[in-house]
Amino acid sequence: MPREFVTTSISEQAAAEFARLVHIMAALRAPDGCPWDREQTHESLRPYLIEETYEVLDSIDRKAYGELKKELGDLLLHIVFHAQLANEEKLFSIADVLRAINEKLIHRHPHVFGDAKVETTDDVNKQWERIKLNEVERPNLLAGVPKHQPALNRAYRVQEKAAAVGFDWPSDAPVWEKLTEEIAELRTELEHGDREKIEREFGDLLFSMVNLGRKLNIHPEEALRTSIEKFTSRFGQIELDLQTEGIPLHEAGLTKMDGLWEKAKLREKGVL
Repeated sequence: MPREFVTTSISEQAAAEFARLVHIMAALRAPDGCPWDREQTHESLRPYLIEETYEVLDSIDRKAYGELKKELGDLLLHIVFHAQLANEEKLFSIADVLRAINEKLIHRHPHVFGDAKVETTDDVNKQWERIKLNEVERPNLLAGVPKHQPALNRAYRVQEKAAAVGFDWPSDAPVWEKLTEEIAELRTELEHGDREKIEREFGDLLFSMVNLGRKLNIHPEEALRTSIEKFTSRFGQIELDLQTEGIPLHEAGLTKMDGLWEKAKLREKGVL
């Protein structure tokens, strides 16, 4: 049976605060509102929207949930801001935005709000993609993956969508074989020295690494972000150690820095 929606005190408070935010945004955009807010457009707000999204991710990575509350508010502000601009242009309102996402969630979860039956997360993903294909006319399955998102994330989503309709290896074993093949092809092109072909094979190797991550339930964007933070932390420790020894960074040399790198790794493990 379809699930009933129950209004709670929390949802009532949220509705009141959300309505307040919408009114505040309208006031900021009013003729006697804030000059900066009145000058903004969908295009001018793009970099701020991206920045706020990454600040949310940073708060999650650091488990800084007090900051996460604030960063989510900043992100929500941008959603309301764009909806306000659209409302002024008579395109749609914030109510239309909320109605659209509510209807989408209900429609794409027939196993929760209808009578459909699914057993696993994989079943849910495949059902989701089937429903999406029937909702909007697209030239092809992968057209719905935004081109402007980070390449690793886009590669993951492209592979995920293809897998949802059955275009996927049954296990990670063939992916390992593909990785070996791509490494060999990259080595061959390196020997030939054709820059364009080297770049192409390097891209194929990265794409295969993303596929391996997906099969291992590891998101490449998150994994790479973690590795970058680890590298940044260790290199920062190298700089501190060199400062303590009175050695300029550009004069230390690889051998010295590599030794300090190993020392930084031991510190991470609590050995030093």
